[in-house]
Amino acid sequence: MNKPTKTASLIFLFFSCLSYGQQKFTLSGTVSEASSNETLIGVTMVIPELSTGVTTNEYGFFSLTLPEGEYQIQVSYLGFQDIVLTISLTENLKVNFQMHEAAEELEEVVVTENVEKLDIRKPQMSVNSLSVETIKKIPVILGEADVIKAILLLPGVTSAGEGASGFNVRGGAVDQNLILLDEAIIFNSSHLFGFFSVFNPDAIKDIKLYKGGIPARYGGRVSSVLDIFQKEGNSKELKVNGGIGVVASRLLVEGPIIKDKAAFLVGGRGSYAHLFLPLFDVDNSAYFFDLNTKLNYNINDKNSIFLSGYFGRDVFSISESFVNTYGNTVGNFRWNYLFSDKLFSNLSLIYSDYYYGLKLDFVGFNWNSGIQNFNVKYDLKHYISDKLQINYGLNNIYYRFNPGKIEPSNAESGIVEEQLIQKYANEFAAYIDVEHDITDNLSLGYGLRFSSFIRLGQDELNVYENNDPVFFDPFTLVYREAEPTSTINPGRKGSLATFSNLEPRISAAYTIGGNSSIKASYTRLAQYLHLLSNTSSPTPLDVWTPSGPFVEPQLLDQYALGYFRNMKNGDYSFETEVFYKDIKNRIDYIDGANLIANNSIEQVILNGKARAYGLELLLRKNEGNFQGWLAYTLSKSEQQTPGRVPTFDNGRSNLESGINFGEWYNTPYDKTHDISLFGSYELNKKWTFNTTFVYQTGQPTNYPVGQFEFQGLTIPYYGLRNKERLPDYHRIDLSATLTPRKNADRKWKTEWVFSIYNLYNRRNAASINFRRNQDTGVNEAVRTSIFGIVPAVTYNFKF
Repeated sequence: MNKPTKTASLIFLFFSCLSYGQQKFTLSGTVSEASSNETLIGVTMVIPELSTGVTTNEYGFFSLTLPEGEYQIQVSYLGFQDIVLTISLTENLKVNFQMHEAAEELEEVVVTENVEKLDIRKPQMSVNSLSVETIKKIPVILGEADVIKAILLLPGVTSAGEGASGFNVRGGAVDQNLILLDEAIIFNSSHLFGFFSVFNPDAIKDIKLYKGGIPARYGGRVSSVLDIFQKEGNSKELKVNGGIGVVASRLLVEGPIIKDKAAFLVGGRGSYAHLFLPLFDVDNSAYFFDLNTKLNYNINDKNSIFLSGYFGRDVFSISESFVNTYGNTVGNFRWNYLFSDKLFSNLSLIYSDYYYGLKLDFVGFNWNSGIQNFNVKYDLKHYISDKLQINYGLNNIYYRFNPGKIEPSNAESGIVEEQLIQKYANEFAAYIDVEHDITDNLSLGYGLRFSSFIRLGQDELNVYENNDPVFFDPFTLVYREAEPTSTINPGRKGSLATFSNLEPRISAAYTIGGNSSIKASYTRLAQYLHLLSNTSSPTPLDVWTPSGPFVEPQLLDQYALGYFRNMKNGDYSFETEVFYKDIKNRIDYIDGANLIANNSIEQVILNGKARAYGLELLLRKNEGNFQGWLAYTLSKSEQQTPGRVPTFDNGRSNLESGINFGEWYNTPYDKTHDISLFGSYELNKKWTFNTTFVYQTGQPTNYPVGQFEFQGLTIPYYGLRNKERLPDYHRIDLSATLTPRKNADRKWKTEWVFSIYNLYNRRNAASINFRRNQDTGVNEAVRTSIFGIVPAVTYNFKF
């Protein structure tokens, strides 16, 4: 592999004809942190004389092809000292930059060019990045820094409320988010049913959330991509950091295996509040633990390998008679190979597993379910010139779905072992993505992704009359499960269904006056997996199912238009976007659907469609002692499940009513107004104060609209779906970070974080239930709240 592939060479020759005839040379290399050799993602490299530049990729690599000459290159990255270097480019040149943290005492470098302007020119839009330092400043419940809770403060991102799993983006469902940890798919991002996320902030290097204009290298979900990369490990010296909190603690160790060439990283977290419950005669228990690992080895200038992993488990038990265990396991081997100073490649072999288990001693059985996938990715990035870059690659994922296996927990239980029908699928994709600067003012990003999904054979498959697993009763206007007419055994060798889609992506940016730009994008995405959940917030028991004979893949078309502006030399920035999303084949469920241990899930599913549209505003202050942002989203998210094609019974047409009589209805995650404010003020080297304010329109729900008496019982009945709302949600959080002054003179550095969640003790409603008062006999509404005011303290250390 010492020469580029034939395909890569042809692409290079084709696009080379677009370049100027003047002799050009390539400046390439990597950018890393001086203290650890940790490569840095998204570092800005600017050539002011040519008003051009580039950013480093996910492995810190950059390549810039320029005409022969002498140039000043400016290297800038948030939180680090800027680098200014004059180079004479008379031949291909490789330069590796090492950046020092801004807090270090170095000679100050003054950069006159605003490096933020490059982001204004780039066509990428609808993407937000957060640094780990910012995430750690944001006050959260029980004082534990949390990635998911941090992104909820961004425009267009919400959740179902306190203690809710996952997040919703631009009116999309939780299962419509692709969550990647070192390129491995994470199927459940929450610990303790949503109180914490599975991501240890100490082990994270880079976080990006794509809400629209999603590059063609991503696919498989129709709402967003949360792409998270772990640190690689310190190859210079051994470092340890950690924290002790009210309910959980963490520890991370990293250091060299071979100095400057190979490094390791091991990080662990665990909660321990359950250890104190027996003191209060409480037999119940709830805890989590997780482990992050990584090895990297820089073989030579052209080859590097990485091995990373994650293992996490949650355990919830009630008096040992009910035990719930769930969690993620992922592993990833990656090989970076540099074909030339213009062609970078990465090969990834990935394993991902999500497990869910129940132990029910009081009924005498155990339940195990989950989803596994094996993923092979090969990605290349071709730096044709300073105006043209191409990404292309292949991706293949094999899935195994285990909807559930029941086993007797003891010989006396009388339970018969049963395995629900396992499902299998294969998803293939090929893509090409181009970043193209047409003129100094106009930049384009365009690409195409081809995806193919094969639902592989299985042991049993139901057959229904008219191929319809859902029966509509025209007299009661109610959908019911249809009875199978027979069952067939397709076997594992064949396929049950095949779906193929072309997914074009295009985005454009037009710069106005150097400090502002207008951007637009169109994105088409296909999603072949569905999370079966009829709750507003997913639970670990929810089951994933693949598209197949009765479930169509979801297809998204999203349009976005935005205005972006940097003010006062980048000290302030303003972003506003409008978006419209149209989704085909969004599933919903018949009334009273049973999704747990259902071997014929197609009997309770109806295919519909969804749409979402809205306005997002984001004002940020990026520099100075006071930093933060104000985000506002005005949006609407709706779903429609109309009646299907009329059926015929004895020659009579039965026109179906659909869900909600075929009218549009609010999705469970529709939030009309969403306001988020975050502020951080560094009073001095010792004290930093942080605050957040959150306001959201109440979550859609269903309330009884009447009642009737039946055999002495009062039975409520409900109106149209998701017609009512919970009360509006709002709260204020505060935190103060104390950094002792003696830190500057010693290796052991510490800090104390004091936080208050929900400062004014707002009892936000997680749900409202209705019941009859036992004393008065009058029906009453009962609000269930999870948290009031919660103080916390955390002790952090590093050495």
